[in-house]
Amino acid sequence: MAQRILTGYRPTGKLHLGHLHGNLKRMIELQEQATCFFFIADWHALTTDYQDPSRLRAYTEDMVVDWLAAGLDADKAAIYRQSDLPEVAEFQLYLSMVTPLGWLERVPSFKEQQEQLKGREIATHGFLGYPVLQAADILIVRADGVPVGEDQLPHLELTREIVRRFNYLYGETFAEPQSLLSPSPRIPGTDGRKMSKSYGNHISLGDTPEDIHKKVGIMVTDPARRTRRDPGDPEKCSVYELHKIYTVDRLEEIGEKCRTAGWGCVECKRVLAERVADSLRDFRARRKELEKTPGIAWKVLEDGLRKVKPVAGEVLAEVRRRMGID
Repeated sequence: MAQRILTGYRPTGKLHLGHLHGNLKRMIELQEQATCFFFIADWHALTTDYQDPSRLRAYTEDMVVDWLAAGLDADKAAIYRQSDLPEVAEFQLYLSMVTPLGWLERVPSFKEQQEQLKGREIATHGFLGYPVLQAADILIVRADGVPVGEDQLPHLELTREIVRRFNYLYGETFAEPQSLLSPSPRIPGTDGRKMSKSYGNHISLGDTPEDIHKKVGIMVTDPARRTRRDPGDPEKCSVYELHKIYTVDRLEEIGEKCRTAGWGCVECKRVLAERVADSLRDFRARRKELEKTPGIAWKVLEDGLRKVKPVAGEVLAEVRRRMGID
């Protein structure tokens, strides 16, 4: 079991089901087992949303409150904002000196995001160097475990390559961080792609039951079910993927009704929407209570910064010394 954990989210809007099952539940468990650093990745957010940062501060506040409402405890983990820790930016600069350009160009997300976000100009130095900044985030606290989804594995492998190169050039300094893969499956969005705020296909944790019913109602299903009487294949249905999480007690029944056209997609979606909405009832109540304390997010970030800053300062001092900058 890793002793020191780091992970973070970009503040680009309210958290959704993909966050909850992809990483957030794991973070809540890990804060009981290890020294944890959870950060708001606002610099990372600018790599794709630099043209309009007007909501960045509000999104940061929303994310901290969402974290607390979901179960993160500021007394058990250091919760901080990336941009409040300038040591990370300086460290990224040093790591960029030893990271070959070819390593960055082969990271799958570089071309993938350019395809998915065609309406934005993201072919920038900042976006290309995103994995180096991520490596700095991880190594500045000497994290030995990083909770990630499968799509982030290439980034973490690049961090390990950077570690090996740094250690070769300047002597053994960092251990290679290991991935802590989420046990949850890929969470589909309303359009069948991976759930993402960037794609606008997400169900937010704070959505009302009415909103959840509307969003589940437009989810794509097995294309073979063109009419109510057509049998379907549940394994080709995004709704069924969510049933595997929310309706485990009825999964066999739901699969059979799909295969035999025992019910239509409308009925299937109604059951899922009710389960999802019910599962988020406590979250919505806790969030409403937290909102009664003005500035609670900024107090949490301030406290978290006090915890992480000495750790980062010590690491940066060693890096500067080894690279001849002390």
